[in-house]
Amino acid sequence: MSRAQAESVIKNIIREIAQECAVKGQAVSETLVAFMVKAVVLDPDNQFNVERTLTKDDVQKLIKTCVDRLLMSASPSLDTIKMQVYFDMNYTNRNEFLEEHKRVLESRLQPVMREITDSRARTREELEGLYRKIVSCVLLRSGLGSPTDISVVREATAALQSVFPQTELGTFMSLTKRDKERQLRELTQIVTGIRLFNKECGKGGEGIDNLPSILNEAIPSATMNIENELNSTRLFISRYTALIERQNAELLEEPEPDMLRQAVINCRQHEAFLKVLLNDVVVATDQVNTLERDLRSVLIQLQNTIQSKTAVPTNQVYPKFISLAKIWTGFQDEMVLLSVISNIQANLEPFTRSHKEVLPDSILQPLLTGLILRSDEERITETSGLEGRVEHAPHFKNLEFLFPETTRNFSQLPLQYKGFCGFSIAVHDRLLLPGNPLIGVLRYKDHFFCFTSKEAAVKFAADPDRYIAHIAEAAKRSPELIQLLELHMQFSTITPYGKSAEPGHMIEKPLTKRDSGIQTEVHPIESNIDPDYEWNEWEMRRKAIKLANLRTRITHSVQTDGSNFRRNNATQIYQPKTQDTQTTRVKGTSVPKPSVFIAGLRGCKSETTEAYKVDLTLDVDTHNDICD
Repeated sequence: MSRAQAESVIKNIIREIAQECAVKGQAVSETLVAFMVKAVVLDPDNQFNVERTLTKDDVQKLIKTCVDRLLMSASPSLDTIKMQVYFDMNYTNRNEFLEEHKRVLESRLQPVMREITDSRARTREELEGLYRKIVSCVLLRSGLGSPTDISVVREATAALQSVFPQTELGTFMSLTKRDKERQLRELTQIVTGIRLFNKECGKGGEGIDNLPSILNEAIPSATMNIENELNSTRLFISRYTALIERQNAELLEEPEPDMLRQAVINCRQHEAFLKVLLNDVVVATDQVNTLERDLRSVLIQLQNTIQSKTAVPTNQVYPKFISLAKIWTGFQDEMVLLSVISNIQANLEPFTRSHKEVLPDSILQPLLTGLILRSDEERITETSGLEGRVEHAPHFKNLEFLFPETTRNFSQLPLQYKGFCGFSIAVHDRLLLPGNPLIGVLRYKDHFFCFTSKEAAVKFAADPDRYIAHIAEAAKRSPELIQLLELHMQFSTITPYGKSAEPGHMIEKPLTKRDSGIQTEVHPIESNIDPDYEWNEWEMRRKAIKLANLRTRITHSVQTDGSNFRRNNATQIYQPKTQDTQTTRVKGTSVPKPSVFIAGLRGCKSETTEAYKVDLTLDVDTHNDICD
């Protein structure tokens, strides 16, 4: 079966298991089903062999086993697996969460941004509508008030007009889309800074919550809730651990030993997740304190810069307004982080109810009579003396014990099994006890192990491989230990159950990788750079074709080496079109020209000269007849 076919079969199995659970009234996620399928296959008691193609009977058996486990009631083991799946799907580290949060906000703002950047407003009404959209975008991005609140919109509009009047829309429209988006971000930060400064001066601040004050109240409350739940979980751990130690000493069977161990694992996993959340709250506390100091500093600088001046250079105040907006964004991020942490803490609690129902106080109290409950800190303190340290012995071959005074960064060593004692897990059947690094940290195959006592360290060091194999077997029967003890790398080389000489044992694939190194001369061959070398045979083929084509060409001019590979470019133009036009006909009339002749000026035979004027001008009618 190919890999694609195997993945298809697994997906169908997961889908069918989820459907059967839904039919029986239990909704489960595909992630939980996939984890359960892996756990069932790893469990050697089920005797699955995935090295061969699964038959219909194998598939039905796998589905039935998974459904039965997923529908178990009051099972601390199942609740631990559900807790692990929920935490993996909902928790991420601080930086990744903030990046994802910003990405989601940007995606939600994209429709509004697109309307603004793609706008082609021309008329007065369209430009006014575009300006209102910019105000809404600024409010949505800043998160300071609702765009539907009239007072908030008026305040934001006034702040925006002071830095970006409506007359600047023409310049804004001429920008590229990327420049428009960048300017909108800058305007949002400047307007946010102006509104925050006005709120500090008592001249505005509509819809702006006092985030520093809210965080100063919420963080101590969240810290107290997590610490209270952590103390309660640790109390259950000390009770269950004391009962298991008593059972191991007196060989008692009440309460059920396997149920006690499942309860301890559930509590240990809950404790580990609460520690992660508590550490995030501590980081948030330090971050809020830093932001408060920066906020006070920027506000003082702004007050000293502006004071009572009517006009201040923009290059002096705008950077401070932007810094103020970034600080406030930090407060908003801390609010979101704190909300997520509180939700995760509240949602983890239902996964711890099963062990309380299976092992109620009415059963535990009589059994705890006369027992001394010790916390993890007390156990570590008891073995922290110099007499409890491991002394190096010659029979520890290829082994090394590390101590604080001889090891740099001793506190940062990556301890195996999350710091739990490997000897206790292997010998006392999944009993999780924290190791004490001060006893001595065993270094074996680049892994570091710590133990609860000197005796446990010595016995483990005598045969580490045997105890490591026992822990792997325990994790196969309790798959929730794989994540709790971080055994993913160990199980990456283990195949599921198959035919083996000893029933109940896994077949381990041999490691086919090893560390190796090689050293060569610096310059084994002299440098020989060929400028005509081509690594691409298709480029060589292209050049050969060009050279072959040149042989069949005729030219009447000299062709140089630099021009024979040039590309001929051609352009096409449209010739001017000859066209005639006809205008209206011009028509006119002609009037007679005045003409006068004076006769008798040259004289005559008579002694006297008489001149007289003769009018030769034709009348209109006669003139027109002559013209026609």
